[in-house]
Amino acid sequence: MAYKLSRAILAIGVVVGAALVVVSAILSTAQPSAYVTPRTADGKPDLNGIWQAVNTANWDLQDHQAQGGLPQMGAIGAIPPGQGVVEGNEIPYKPAAAAKRRENFQKRLTDDPEVKCYLPGVPRATYLPYPFQIIQGTKQILMVYGYADANRTIHMDKANPEPAPIDSWMGRSHGRWDGDTLVVDVAGFNGKAWLDRSGDFASDSLHVIERYTRISRDHITYEATLEDPTVFTRPWKISMPLYRRLDRNAEVLEFKCVEFAEELLYGHLRRDTSK
Repeated sequence: MAYKLSRAILAIGVVVGAALVVVSAILSTAQPSAYVTPRTADGKPDLNGIWQAVNTANWDLQDHQAQGGLPQMGAIGAIPPGQGVVEGNEIPYKPAAAAKRRENFQKRLTDDPEVKCYLPGVPRATYLPYPFQIIQGTKQILMVYGYADANRTIHMDKANPEPAPIDSWMGRSHGRWDGDTLVVDVAGFNGKAWLDRSGDFASDSLHVIERYTRISRDHITYEATLEDPTVFTRPWKISMPLYRRLDRNAEVLEFKCVEFAEELLYGHLRRDTSK
């Protein structure tokens, strides 16, 4: 009897042991291996590729419900609902600037620079609903955006940021590496760009610090801190993932939108030939 009991206990032990081995193997297989960041020839994280934000930040940086837009276009012209990308979901406007933002919202269908095919500025260029390309060199990094032929050069070979020779829509960008994160210091704006289609804006005093961190083969974490003492009471931050475009033969196509804005901009100047 004792012999039979010992054999039964041994058999149970073998079964349990085998089960534990199987479970351990499954768990070890399920756990993702540590991500190893690919490097360029100079040892820096490789950010080359075509990337795109997949969110509704270009409609509104903050949490927002669905709203009507262009009535004549039905649902196509409406504003989709979305979750905000602003830390704390608050943009700290000064009172006068908050009033200006509300005015911008009321006039958004005609006054938004995007409607007029003007350059998008920074950081808005990053979360327009179109892909953009990062072309990485050692002394400069080029960012190419399809919308309105926008592009900018990030100067990596300057020890200290240099003042922009002139103010511009896209500003002047200087970069450096903080470990595996690309940090970009952007200033020298003309103050005409909006931050989204809801009228959020900044002045020519805007200073932006961007951070690009590659976290997987197909993802970059993007952060931007905005500081503008003319418009905001304090600096504030946005963050979002950027996704690699995996389409076969993916490329950034030129969106030459000027001709589509001519009627809006200059239609009122057309001679009335009906008289």
